[in-house]
Amino acid sequence: MTSAASPTIYFENAAARLLEDPAGFLWIVWNSAERTFADLRELFGRVQLALEEHHWGRILIDQRLMKPFSPEEQIWITQEWLPRAVSEGGYRFGAVLISPDVMVRLATAYITTHVQGIPLQYRSFETPESAMRWLLQQPVAAE
Repeated sequence: MTSAASPTIYFENAAARLLEDPAGFLWIVWNSAERTFADLRELFGRVQLALEEHHWGRILIDQRLMKPFSPEEQIWITQEWLPRAVSEGGYRFGAVLISPDVMVRLATAYITTHVQGIPLQYRSFETPESAMRWLLQQPVAAE
């Protein structure tokens, strides 16, 4: 399943590539390279800007090559970034392409289970097609 037009690069650094999909969602494609906490914060800052700019609440998160989140990253994402992304950026739906690395899955599970109390829904998928299919069934922006 592909969009009529190809996604375009919005931002890229050592952590990941951020793409804009014309179908109305963002892609975060994590790199396999080592990243710094500054790389991660810069990436998520750009994600926040893109959410606000497009008024999209959907992100496809490709973690298949990603290194696990550090404890510091997990805390920052759950306590600072996610609440702000939801309240200011309208982030509502995350389709996660799961990594074969159990440590990545555990670090992600920490984050996805700590979103209680904010209107955000995550689903995990094995293939981009199934992730995209689910994501496209969700509303583009918060209602």
